[in-house]
Amino acid sequence: MKRRERPDDFSEPKWRDRLSVIGLVALAVGLVVRLLFNGADAWPSALVGAALMSVWIVFLVRRRRRHDARDTGAEPDDVPAMERRILKGGPPPEDPRQRQTMAALVDSRQRRLRRNRWWAFPLLAVVFSGTSVAWFISGSATAGSLTLALAVAFLGWLTWFNLRFDRRLSQMRSRLQG
Repeated sequence: MKRRERPDDFSEPKWRDRLSVIGLVALAVGLVVRLLFNGADAWPSALVGAALMSVWIVFLVRRRRRHDARDTGAEPDDVPAMERRILKGGPPPEDPRQRQTMAALVDSRQRRLRRNRWWAFPLLAVVFSGTSVAWFISGSATAGSLTLALAVAFLGWLTWFNLRFDRRLSQMRSRLQG
């Protein structure tokens, strides 16, 4: 099967970008997790809880897209395609209006990414290390060690992901300017 050439615009929606797909995936994951933790007998409460969580996630995704669209001057449905192009390191758009829109999205993302970095990472480290210390003080060396290992792994991953995303945004910024 041949792949058709994509036009140089942001309007090509993917099935995974639709809010209904995001909501259904959140519902399925939430339901499975709740059933695993609460048992199969608790399926009515698991379904209600997962449905509420799914609605909340769709609301947050929709709100974020609207804010991004307002900040950049794009349509809310175009934001996921622009993000994909940035993350995959694709070429910048040829159209000057689209380049301007993508530059505004890059600026917005970098501002948001760097805005709380100075206090969020140290606060997470304090929370995780405090939890580990609490486990150690309570006499559970196993739980304290596991919590500490999880903290190191999670903060390492979070730092790597943050720096990687910031680097990709900077690369797209330089491609848009050059």
